[in-house]
Amino acid sequence: MTENQDTNSNMEKDTDLMEHMEEEMRLDDARRVKVLSPGMLVMKRFFRNKLAVVGLVILVIMFLFAFVGPLFSPYGQAQVFTIIGSMSKDYAGAIYNTELRYTVVEGETFGSTDRTQFLLALGKNDDSFSNGDVNYSYSSVNDELTYRIVRLDQVAEALFGQLVPAEGFELSDEIIAAYTSAVEEGLTVFEVGDASYRITEERKSSIISLEENIAIASLNVYDAYREDDINAVSSFSFLLASESAIAEGNETFDVDDLTYTIEYRDGQYTILNSDEENFAEVSDIIVNPLDQSEFLTVEFKSAIRDGIYNLETYVDFTHENGETIEYQIERVNQNYYIKKETTTTLISLYELPSADHPLGLDNNGMDNMTRLMYGGRVSLMVGFVVVIIETLLGVIIGGISGYFGGKVDTALMRFVDLFNSIPFYPIVIIFGSVMDILEVEPMTRIFTLMAILGLLGWTGTARVVRGQILSLREQDFMVATEATGIRTNRRIFRHLIPNVMPLLIVSATANLGGIIITEATLGFLGLGVKYPLASWGAIINVASDPYVMTNFWFMWVPAGMLILLTVLGFNFIGDGLRDAFDPKMKR
Repeated sequence: MTENQDTNSNMEKDTDLMEHMEEEMRLDDARRVKVLSPGMLVMKRFFRNKLAVVGLVILVIMFLFAFVGPLFSPYGQAQVFTIIGSMSKDYAGAIYNTELRYTVVEGETFGSTDRTQFLLALGKNDDSFSNGDVNYSYSSVNDELTYRIVRLDQVAEALFGQLVPAEGFELSDEIIAAYTSAVEEGLTVFEVGDASYRITEERKSSIISLEENIAIASLNVYDAYREDDINAVSSFSFLLASESAIAEGNETFDVDDLTYTIEYRDGQYTILNSDEENFAEVSDIIVNPLDQSEFLTVEFKSAIRDGIYNLETYVDFTHENGETIEYQIERVNQNYYIKKETTTTLISLYELPSADHPLGLDNNGMDNMTRLMYGGRVSLMVGFVVVIIETLLGVIIGGISGYFGGKVDTALMRFVDLFNSIPFYPIVIIFGSVMDILEVEPMTRIFTLMAILGLLGWTGTARVVRGQILSLREQDFMVATEATGIRTNRRIFRHLIPNVMPLLIVSATANLGGIIITEATLGFLGLGVKYPLASWGAIINVASDPYVMTNFWFMWVPAGMLILLTVLGFNFIGDGLRDAFDPKMKR
């Protein structure tokens, strides 16, 4: 009886001990680990790595920022912000006139070929010239500012001291007497009544010609105060009389029985009519509006000319509506630009961070925060798509090369070497230039960039896959697949490749960070995503301007930090997966 009791007591103790041991059994207990699936085991090892968890958290935040953030942003990635402000805008232009202006007598012609011959004669200092059968002469009216051009109609020829009249013309005693007197005094011009005659020498004879007014060429600019007086001011008789009076320093002159008065100022003259009202302004400075729809009054032109003559920088002018505006005169070489402050809509550039724009506005007046969100989409999308392309190509080429070996392996590895010999950046620069010339759309440019990066970056994955398969194809499980008659493609992609997947996952995760940095580098060089689309690399491109880099940190520091954190996150995850897949790692 006692023995049975002892036996029952021992059994009860063993049961209590087992229950106690089961209660103390932890999640990472060796007995529990043995029953975990390979995937759960890898996941447990991954989450035991604190840096891997930090990297995962960083990437989750980056993905939420890039793909969820724009849904809550009140702005678009290409939305430009403006402000109402004032800026100094060009209003008018002024320049000293250096080109002769021609006024032709009504009913006469003086065309471009005639003017060309006149300029040639003026340059050679010849007082006469001809165009075809027509002879001309000119004389200075006002120093070298104004010239009177006349046509010479021959009326007589002096041969051996005898005057022979031209056909159809009779010489009067007054003409003969005036000619004789001019010859004795050595003059080349003489007048008879209102007519003027010129003596020109031709070989052994002298030609007497009647001068007919044709045109006046002047560097002076005439502006009429009233529109009704424009024709009178621009008439030949008015210009000739006024220029002669200015040259002689006269205060008055007569035209068509009307008397005009000249008020002299430095560089320009005001002509008053018989009622002592402003009639015309004379100057050698042209003042024209930059906007041809704008009308400049003569008073305004006169004020600007006075400012130029007096070397003034600012001129105050009161317009007809009583508004007084300050105009700035800015000289650039021989040109003068008249500017005024104008209220206009301005793009808000380089605005500092505020409540409405936490990271400020960029050099295009766009919200930096929103641009970073959309830029994250592009950078992350480029990274994942390129990694997928690289992995697919690398697995196919590397798997076939490693499994078959021999000549197939040699040929495919030489193909890999061919791609490795292609210089990366020169090819990208060439493609970027071609796309710039063809004006490829920004979205198409992104996909082209991803294809180029993927096609140029798969060789490393192919070599890794080939090396692993070379060692795996001799394993017992591969001998079994061959013995059972499984097709070659199933052996490679259903039995070999899955055994390489852990290494591929680690490699792809590590490569993601490198691809994002490559995209950022291309964007910084202007070879990546184009405006108006954004990427982190394109945003950080503004740091190439030293002024922006030193004065507007919010333009490039946030983009740089996002690139840094994203690359660190991918690297941390890559290191964590590598340790999790390592069978030699401590449990």
